[in-house]
Amino acid sequence: MAQVRTFRLSNTTFLLLGVLLISISLRSPITGVGPVLDLIREQLKLSATQAGMLTTLPLLAFAFFSPLASKLARKSGLEHALMLSIILVLTGIIIRSLGSSITLFIGTVFIGGGIAIANVLLPSLMKRDFPNKVATITSAYVLIMGIGSALSASLAIPMTHLAERLTITFIPNWAFALGSIIIFPIIAVLVWLPQLRNHTPTTSDVSELDSHSNLWFSTQAWQISLFLALNSFLMYIFVSWLPTILVDTGYSHEQAGVIHGLLQLFTAVPAIVLLPLMSKIKDKRLLSLSLTIMVFISIIGLILAPSLAVLWAMMFGFGCGGGFILALALISIRTSNAHQAATLSGMAQCIGYLLAATGPTIMGLIHEQMRSWTLPLVICAVINIIWCISSMFATKNELLASPKSQMSSYSMTDNSRPLDHII
Repeated sequence: MAQVRTFRLSNTTFLLLGVLLISISLRSPITGVGPVLDLIREQLKLSATQAGMLTTLPLLAFAFFSPLASKLARKSGLEHALMLSIILVLTGIIIRSLGSSITLFIGTVFIGGGIAIANVLLPSLMKRDFPNKVATITSAYVLIMGIGSALSASLAIPMTHLAERLTITFIPNWAFALGSIIIFPIIAVLVWLPQLRNHTPTTSDVSELDSHSNLWFSTQAWQISLFLALNSFLMYIFVSWLPTILVDTGYSHEQAGVIHGLLQLFTAVPAIVLLPLMSKIKDKRLLSLSLTIMVFISIIGLILAPSLAVLWAMMFGFGCGGGFILALALISIRTSNAHQAATLSGMAQCIGYLLAATGPTIMGLIHEQMRSWTLPLVICAVINIIWCISSMFATKNELLASPKSQMSSYSMTDNSRPLDHII
């Protein structure tokens, strides 16, 4: 009996380690691009609009592949589908690092597809295997995701210098830097291999997602979706362009990379601070207002006092990261049951990714025309005001309207429990 218990403990630990190793690859392949974007543009002769597409493509892939993830899991099993997601990320990193403009964009699409599948399926796996510790494990995996993002962004420029010292000539220095994170998915593949013995489907709330729900005609659902979409819109603009903005204001590439990494790290901090408090805060309007104002101050600060960019990056990261967690919480708290929550989640993420995909390209195009980052940042500040206003509607203390067949007897207090389902 003792041996059986030991095996189970070991298997659970191995599963948790696999989840954390997958999570470290869910942002790092994207956030490492920003610090070396100027090098990529210079060597491949890319316009600002084309450079913005390097962040846009993964978001479009998220919107395209996310609805396919649950179907893939039903057909091949949850464990096999997650393995495919890691392999797609791994393959994308290899292709992207070959050094040409064509392979750069093709590899980026592969990476986006792999990340999208894992984004959809990991919450289902955590709900199935860690039903009593979802919030805790989610905090850990969001934190690891943030650490991976910070490492990728901070080390990108130092890795280009390492390539120079090693006289690596078969690929460009920026390609070597982007390829250096390949160690993360390689280790994840090796650790995940034992899970392929299992062949289990997703949980019913994910696999039975009803994309034709009447929520698409609900004003309340659109308010929540807009809140998440504007959050993602601002976040991915800064993920794409912050290093370039900082370099243009006088920072070195190394300093810009470190500050960019700090922003990424602080997006994970709210996962530790807010998750334990979320169910205790009854009225979310003050919280949402605080987070959105924090981001607004950081954008204005970057315009007026770029010398304090470290402070603005931390504020922006915390505000946007906290806004993302709050948006996911609202999806759970304001719905009547798990099926409705899953439907709203699919709607909000689809809209969010599609809107976010336009941000980097639009801002890159405006910068290319104006030869300045002032107007793009002012536009971001105006959008932030809209986000601030939308948060007042999205965080209303009421359930979404729903047909009688979908309504349950949950109260707002009872609905704090489905938070584990989403995040």
